[in-house]
Amino acid sequence: MNYLIVCLVIGLVLLIHESGHFISAMLNNIPIRKFSIGFGPKLWSFTRGDTEFCLSLIPLGGYVLPHIESEDDFYQIPPMRRILFSLGGPLANLLSVIPLLAFFNIATKGFSIAGAFIHPIIQTGLYIQKIIDAIPLLFDDPQQISGVVGIVSQGGQAAGLGLPGILALAAFLSVNLAVLNLLPIPALDGGQVLLTIIERVWPRSVKIRIPLSLLGWLFLIGTMVYATSKDVSRLLG
Repeated sequence: MNYLIVCLVIGLVLLIHESGHFISAMLNNIPIRKFSIGFGPKLWSFTRGDTEFCLSLIPLGGYVLPHIESEDDFYQIPPMRRILFSLGGPLANLLSVIPLLAFFNIATKGFSIAGAFIHPIIQTGLYIQKIIDAIPLLFDDPQQISGVVGIVSQGGQAAGLGLPGILALAAFLSVNLAVLNLLPIPALDGGQVLLTIIERVWPRSVKIRIPLSLLGWLFLIGTMVYATSKDVSRLLG
């Protein structure tokens, strides 16, 4: 049961992230063709307006696909709008952490003005700082990398603590997703922002944007495979 709760929490965090991209697209007049939680074959979908909303088989992320017919259509979207579109997901995750930590404080310590409105902002900042400080350690000691299997396994222990554990887990995963997505890796939101900025300085860089994005995806897939293998090894002792 605890593992099912963790999977639902992961799905909620991903939904918040992709909803951030979607809302940002709507605010910046970027039409959206597809909103997907997960990758691969569709498990369930519905269409509203010009947008298809779907739940896909592989729950390792998600995507919001603009309604464009060609690469040229993509570059017709003003760069600042594309940057805001990319930042929408991480921003939504960070904003969601504040109410999650507010409810956590109330659940563990009772209601107070500071616990509900002030401490969550400070706690979110501390979470962000800890994750940023930990990123270099992953390169120094790759054995510490954990994938979905590890997250579900460790998250199950947090879920076993009841509502406070679930709230803390959701906040932790949201901050992680936001910060890691802002890394300057082409397949991630931060990488897309960086490529758009480079495009403004060096217009010819658009020719290498797709190859760089593909390399970024290969890097991420390789990292997920490595992390999952380590998770399985740890679980098997």
